[in-house]
Amino acid sequence: MSKRIAYFGPAGTYTEEAALSYDASAQLLPLRTISAVASAVETGMADEGVVPIENSLEGSVLETLDILIHESRLSIRREILLPINHCLVARPGTQVPDIQVVFTHTQPLGQCRRFLERCFGPNLQIAASLSTTDAVRQMLDSDRPSAAICSKRAAELYGAEVLASGIQDRSSNVTRFVILAHEDHPRTGTDRTSFCFSYDDDKPGLLYEALRIFAERGINLSKMESRPTKEVLGRYIFLIDCHGHRTDPEVAAALESLRVQTATFKVFGSYPRED
Repeated sequence: MSKRIAYFGPAGTYTEEAALSYDASAQLLPLRTISAVASAVETGMADEGVVPIENSLEGSVLETLDILIHESRLSIRREILLPINHCLVARPGTQVPDIQVVFTHTQPLGQCRRFLERCFGPNLQIAASLSTTDAVRQMLDSDRPSAAICSKRAAELYGAEVLASGIQDRSSNVTRFVILAHEDHPRTGTDRTSFCFSYDDDKPGLLYEALRIFAERGINLSKMESRPTKEVLGRYIFLIDCHGHRTDPEVAAALESLRVQTATFKVFGSYPRED
């Protein structure tokens, strides 16, 4: 029986593309929200789930981070780096000067903002969509001259005409997706570990002491950011990615040293590093 993989759908999204690149033989289950993907894995509806976590232009996908921090016991098992090539699409025969509204998800909007400003000016109406595929559907149903920002695959699935491709503001546009599962990945020797922590008190040097734990052991920190605790204004949860597997002796020692110093501490998982 093939593996069942839930993904942030519907078909034609970049997350589907990431899922296909991860396991083209799997039974793919498209779901409407990132939280639904996590729930599908937690309840056994799916074996694994694919969700976006970070984009090189727009930064972190906050819904994914909040699910990992607050709502799920799932682990990150793998990561996938996918170059993103956005297309401007429309109903066949639509002329660019006639376009009055562009349907798009918030992430592509941020990644293509300068293109839209240059080509359409300040009077263009932007309509929010739940996904890039939904943007195509809304565009096709609109009674106004419209366009959508989506993948080439979404355009092909729904019979839209590609007016322009590669419209992202930077050619280095890459989205990082993660595979959610009940267990993380065994050690490979080229791994990444993701975790978070917070403090109950607030005083000078707390964050410095946390970072020093890893610096003294020669462990590279590849990413660091913060999210509100959602409990007290001004209190934050810190999220870090470091090189190495949680079972590596130095990484394990650093994580344990940090755990005993913090109020909350959670390891999201260790997994092969895709650089």
